[in-house]
Amino acid sequence: MTVYYGCHIPEDLYYHPRYDSWVRFEDNDVATLGMTDIAQTQAGKLIHVRFKRVGRTIKAGKFAATIESGKWIGPFVMPFDAEIIVTNEERFRQDILIANKDPYGEGWMVRARVLDPEGARRELITGEEAVRFYQKKIEENEIRCFRCAE
Repeated sequence: MTVYYGCHIPEDLYYHPRYDSWVRFEDNDVATLGMTDIAQTQAGKLIHVRFKRVGRTIKAGKFAATIESGKWIGPFVMPFDAEIIVTNEERFRQDILIANKDPYGEGWMVRARVLDPEGARRELITGEEAVRFYQKKIEENEIRCFRCAE
């Protein structure tokens, strides 16, 4: 994992650069998705997340959740067509700051069945390409990542 100005960038994940989301592809065309460390930092402390319902098919570019922080309200956008099979709603109820504390672990947003597994990776970056992209973004936007504390 690369750490740049406090921002964690795991090389083994896939990222959608425009949506600042990460994707971990799993077995049986299932993917887990969440906010990047950069996204949680820019949003600030989360205060509410409203998820789309399980079973709903979300088209690429449409949102699977709405995220609200003290300084921002915006969508959690799906980078590819998928059906939501699980949300992390219960964990966010227990600790609304979980994505601020652990964006790549317990702070995941949704698990989804990928409808076009081959096409899903077309808009995504990974590995060194992702590291270079986020290093440039961090520098250009003067981002310094942080984690929320209890």
